[in-house]
Amino acid sequence: MAKRTQKLGATAKYGARYGVSVRRRAGAAIKKKSRKYTCPVCHYQKVTRQVAGIWECKKCGHKFSGGTWEPFTRATDANTRVIRRGMEGATATDMTVIAQQAALDYERNLAGEESVSDEEE
Repeated sequence: MAKRTQKLGATAKYGARYGVSVRRRAGAAIKKKSRKYTCPVCHYQKVTRQVAGIWECKKCGHKFSGGTWEPFTRATDANTRVIRRGMEGATATDMTVIAQQAALDYERNLAGEESVSDEEE
């Protein structure tokens, strides 16, 4: 009788244990951690994880901190934007993003005030 499913990837060692969703999340984390990323200094795809949060380029030897599973996180992007803005001033794109966020916050406040006034009546 033929097998119905295949156990693929790094989570094959777990077999049928722990449940499908847990194995999928674990597989995604293992893939993120073990793949090679682009170095911010030499721009070669040689960055690998040393330990949790420490990443090193095998070509130029640049060592830096990052996320546990990926070297560049969403917080990294935000921090680099803030640093760049502080050094060279806000760009038109940054100002557009700030204006859009302010508009969304304003609309949320209006919706919140309307719901409060409806409850009072």
